[in-house]
Amino acid sequence: MVINLFLPQRKTINYLCILFFKSMISRRNIRVKVMQALYTLETSFPADGTLSSNTIIQKGLKILNEKIENSSDLFTLMLAYLTKIAQYAEVDARNRSAKYLPTDADKKVSIKIAGNTFVWELLENETFKEKIKESKLDQYIDQSWIKKLYQQLETSEEYQKYILEESRDSTEEKNIIKYLWYKIILNNENFIEFISDEWSTWEDDSDMLFMLFENLFKNPKNINFLRFISAEKKEFAVTLLETVLEKEDYLLGLIQPKFKNWDSERIAIIDLTLLKMGVCELLYFPTIPTKVTINENIEIAKQYSTEQSGQFVNGVLDNILKELTKEGTIRKIERKK
Repeated sequence: MVINLFLPQRKTINYLCILFFKSMISRRNIRVKVMQALYTLETSFPADGTLSSNTIIQKGLKILNEKIENSSDLFTLMLAYLTKIAQYAEVDARNRSAKYLPTDADKKVSIKIAGNTFVWELLENETFKEKIKESKLDQYIDQSWIKKLYQQLETSEEYQKYILEESRDSTEEKNIIKYLWYKIILNNENFIEFISDEWSTWEDDSDMLFMLFENLFKNPKNINFLRFISAEKKEFAVTLLETVLEKEDYLLGLIQPKFKNWDSERIAIIDLTLLKMGVCELLYFPTIPTKVTINENIEIAKQYSTEQSGQFVNGVLDNILKELTKEGTIRKIERKK
């Protein structure tokens, strides 16, 4: 059995963490991606001096970019499934009416959902179409699953109520797509297993994906699918990864002396990675409040590492913060709005 170290512990999703679609990925998501890239570097490339520091940084940036792009692709793919399932109503209507002896029910199959206004807002979004084309996402759409999920939706009480309404109330249009996502797709364990097998980042990105959908349903307009991450946040991601790697020896010099009460050989790589990231933010990111840095890394540790990791990361970072503050090393400035 393969254990995915990046599989989040199943807890209630914090929907207070709003993701604005002008940049669809939050700073916490970015920290997770940086952590994953650093973890991959640590476990995939030997620290024996055979690779130059510049080569390691370039490999890290490549991994980081791939992880961000994969998350963007997965989000768009899931939306593509929603649109394909809705459009399958027309296919179903044609197939049933073309039977040799169609019943009255076969002749009256509703295609209302194929014209769902929420779906068409997506289909008419040029960046959505371009993203699907650019990443060649159509090849990942399984038509048999489109049919199965549509048939599951079609037999639901909610769907039958939806097609009986002649009007296209915007709330009702959105609600049936929300029902399709939350109750049909996410509740279909076989489909989720299929996606997990086909799309390796599902387990890494599932919680982020849920929050992206939550925000999508709140504010579906003006989404740029080609801008999953803003220039500002991309710079934050790149700078954080580069600085951790460039200053690694110095960061470890601050961190390792704080392991007195911990078995250093049993410290998880993820925890050590988060500590390096945390200290790096404390020292070299003057616009990020120290409280934000510590709290974010604690939450990521709780979610992606061991039960004790949150307490461990909290204790070490708090200790280092007090020490650096006493020395006058921490210099924070108010971020420009």
